[in-house]
Amino acid sequence: MFDGDYDHWSMLMENLLRSKKYWILVEQGYEEPKLLESLTGAERRTLEEKKLKDLKARNYLFQSIDKNILKTITNKSTSKALWDSMKQKYQGNARVQRAQLQRLRRDFEILEMQNGECVNDYISRVMLIANDMRGAGETMEDRHIIEKSLRTLFDKYNYIVCSIEESKDINKMTVDELHSSLLVHEYKIKRKDVTEQVLKVTEDNSNLRVDERFSNRGRGRGGYRGRGRGSAFNKSTVECYRCHKLSHFQYECPTYANYAENAELDEGEEMLLMSYVEMQGATRDEIWFMDSG
Repeated sequence: MFDGDYDHWSMLMENLLRSKKYWILVEQGYEEPKLLESLTGAERRTLEEKKLKDLKARNYLFQSIDKNILKTITNKSTSKALWDSMKQKYQGNARVQRAQLQRLRRDFEILEMQNGECVNDYISRVMLIANDMRGAGETMEDRHIIEKSLRTLFDKYNYIVCSIEESKDINKMTVDELHSSLLVHEYKIKRKDVTEQVLKVTEDNSNLRVDERFSNRGRGRGGYRGRGRGSAFNKSTVECYRCHKLSHFQYECPTYANYAENAELDEGEEMLLMSYVEMQGATRDEIWFMDSG
């Protein structure tokens, strides 16, 4: 149905009428002789066939045009007359077409891919304007569309643009080939972005678990939160895991026979022990217990 877009409607109707072998009558029309008596039998049959085809062609046109529009068209005697009336009424004269073409040229020149826009949407926008320009009489080759598209893609496609310009002959390339290459590259970009997001989330969760483990680690009574460089605590609140007395750790317990034979840890060993505890995720006494075993 004609919806006001004459270029689109005329393209569809022309294709339909060509497939039915009626287009030659719409394009060229036919002349009915004034004196039918002078026609031979073969000429009469040919004339009748043309009339029948013309009626069928007009039937397709009538069905595709709203009745309110048909009422504004006076000449409907043949399919050619009806077609020419629609063309003159809605396509406009040469002056209107030139103004429309200038507007389309400007739209085509300022067209650029927007941030976050996908390849399908952008190529569709480019082809929409390019086809409108073709309908307005502009010679628009695939090469011009490809060059425009490559020139105005977003920055993240610079890599594929360089690859296409160096490895392919743009003069022989089609818009469909460009579209396919960009879709493949876009898929790789999206897959890479998803992978990076997953890794970032995993790393954030891992760091959060480590922070929670360190912040929740405590020993003995009185809220002792572990030993580290520069941290101070009151040892009188520490409860030994071995004898359950205060003021010393299990590895310092006098009843710890294995430890009694060893020298007291110096400051460097203290720091090394705490690093090992943090890596293993165990408590300090658990590490000493495993080492003593």
